[in-house]
Amino acid sequence: MKQNVGKVDRIIRLILGVAAIGVGVAAQGTGLIVGAIVGVALIGTALTGRCLAYVPFGINTCSAK
Repeated sequence: MKQNVGKVDRIIRLILGVAAIGVGVAAQGTGLIVGAIVGVALIGTALTGRCLAYVPFGINTCSAK
């Protein structure tokens, strides 16, 4: 599967992913679980450059080459 997440989108996802994990750790309990899941998902898409949620909608934030 080719990448569909652009550079700016990846940076934003990485920052939000780290923030979500931080908020989850501070919240504890259910907040920890939710924060960890959301954070890992965002960081995963930032690192791989692929977002499965974009596929059905045909969204591609990569710059045209």
